[in-house]
Parts: sequence; structure tokens; C-alpha cells
Amino acid sequence: MVVLAGCTVFPGSHLKVDKPEKSDAVELSDIVRVHAIDTGLLSAEPVARPQFPEVLRQQSEVYDYLVGPGDVLNITIWGHPELTIPAGSMRSAEEAGNWVHADGTIFYPYVGKIEVAGLNVATIRDLIAQKLRRYIEDPQVDVSVAAFRSQRVYVTGAVGSPGPVPVTNVPLRLLDALIAVGDVSAEADWQRAVLTRDGKKYQLSLSSLYVDGDTRQNILLQHGDVLHLPSNKDGKVFVLGEVNKPASVVMDRNGLTLAGALADAGSIRELSANARGIFVMRAGEENGEPRIDVFQLNARSATALVLADHFQMQPRDIVYVTAAPIARWNRIISNLLPTVNALYLGVRVNEEIRDL
Repeated sequence: MVVLAGCTVFPGSHLKVDKPEKSDAVELSDIVRVHAIDTGLLSAEPVARPQFPEVLRQQSEVYDYLVGPGDVLNITIWGHPELTIPAGSMRSAEEAGNWVHADGTIFYPYVGKIEVAGLNVATIRDLIAQKLRRYIEDPQVDVSVAAFRSQRVYVTGAVGSPGPVPVTNVPLRLLDALIAVGDVSAEADWQRAVLTRDGKKYQLSLSSLYVDGDTRQNILLQHGDVLHLPSNKDGKVFVLGEVNKPASVVMDRNGLTLAGALADAGSIRELSANARGIFVMRAGEENGEPRIDVFQLNARSATALVLADHFQMQPRDIVYVTAAPIARWNRIISNLLPTVNALYLGVRVNEEIRDL
């Protein structure tokens, strides 16, 4: 009995340390909430998709492209070809146009230097016509942008060809930008697209846009926006305990259910798992305080797995399947048997030595 008791103290590595100091951490029991996975929970459970940030709502009717440094303007004065630089077969409209300098100005004959940065083409046209009236009676002026070079958005992450997308006089929306960079790759996380604008981050859901048709997610992009599509490998679900293949399961674009996570882990071990003890642990916050929600599925009846197929997982969830009481007892016995056999063998050897 003394030897057996010692086995509970001495096996494995050991590191002697002083008693840890108390911290301000809260007890786990104070922040854990346990919920049963039943029909009532599933009917009340919200869809695990980010809420649309209303601050990003903007209609295309209010969109108007504003000229910036680097753009090239094409200015035409009808009836006065001497004031219009022609774009022939050897020169494109971009090469023959008026380049907006770094200080936001252009130079035009008879008008001189004009401040055009931050103005739309209609305002620039009226400004040039007003200044030309001193030399030309009722000038007919046309202004267009020959090259859009001043504004762009950036698309990064799990897309075909990450890079900049120019902003033009045609409103650039989220889907337009994704198509421009080769659309979304198979490894993209559809639930957690991140838009960074003016130093603030907003979470968007491509699944709500593509699958549910929520056109609010197809937001109007602005100059300087950074749209990042993270890899779905960052949104894994961990399946541990009494399953055939403990693993980290990647969530696909359609999400992942508890039944799907268990299936990807080879299902539960029928001979050792406790069907009443299938738990999903989820970390979160409530009113700024940490919280751990534990969801329990009682799969004693196989029909309860239908509930598992409707329970939506979230990134970084932990699924743990407990062992049945008889399985835990058998493991204790299997750990004791080598020691008992060794003691029995020692007694037999002593008896044989005494007999000799």
C-alpha cells in the first residue's frame, strides 16, 4: 500500500516551485454557464454571423468621383481645336491629357494653374468655362477623367491575386473588388471578412452576402480601404476526448455543426465514450467581463444527434467527449496491474529464495 501510494506522488516529471501568489483572476466556476442542447436552445440561438455595421451603409446615388493627384484629365473645348491636345494613333488619351500634379493643380492655356483636387468633373468643367469667358464667347467645355490613378483600395488575404484595386467614377463595391482580384479562394473564411477604414476595423460576412443575399454586406468602398479575407485555418474547432481521431476541424464557407465536427473527428468511441457527456465549450464576454458557455448534448438516444446537426459551431470552440464511468475504472485497473504484478513477482521470488 505504501508503494502504491508513492506512485501517485512520484511518476512523471517534477518541478518544485514556491506557492504561487494570488492574482486578481476570477474563479472559473464564477464565469461558467452550462446550457443543455435541446429544441428550446436551438430555437433561441442566434445565427453565428457578425452583425452588419450600419455606419458602413451608403447608397450609390450619393457617389461622385473626386479628382486627386495623379489622375489624368481629358479637357475638350468644342470649336477651338487649338486648345485641345489631340490623342492620335501614337498617343493615348492618358498620354495626351492633363496630369494632376502633386499639389492638386493642372495648367491650361489662357486659364493658367487651376486647383482641381477634391472636385468632381462637373465642377472642374464649370470652373474652366468661367475663366475662358474672358477670351472665348460662350465656351463649350467637356471634362472627363482619362486615367484614374489617385485612389485605390487594397484587397489582401485568401483571394486569387491580392493587391490594389483602382477607384473610378463607377461605384466600387465589395463584390466588384473581389472579382477584380480573382474572387475568393477556397481557404477563405466567409464569416470574418475585415474592412479597415480610417483606422477602425469592421467585420463583414461574405456568407450573409453570397448565401443569404444580404446586399447590405456589399458595401461601397472608399479610397484607402483595406479589405482582408482571413484564412479559415484561423477559425478551427478543436475536438478532444473520447473520439476516434482527436483533431482540429476547419470551418468551411457554409459553417460547421456539432455533428459535422464529431464526424470529422471519426465520431465518438462507442465502447468508451459517455454519450451523455458531449460538451461544447465557448469563451466570450458579457458586459465586458469574461464568460465561458458550456453546452451539453445528451446523445444517449441516437435521435439526439439531430440536435447536434442544428447546433452551429463558432471559431475556437472546444468539443470534449467524456469517458464512461466503466472506461475510467478500467483505465485505473490497467494502470495498477503492472505494479500488482511486480509485487506478486517479488513475493514469489522471495519465497523461492527462502525455499532454497
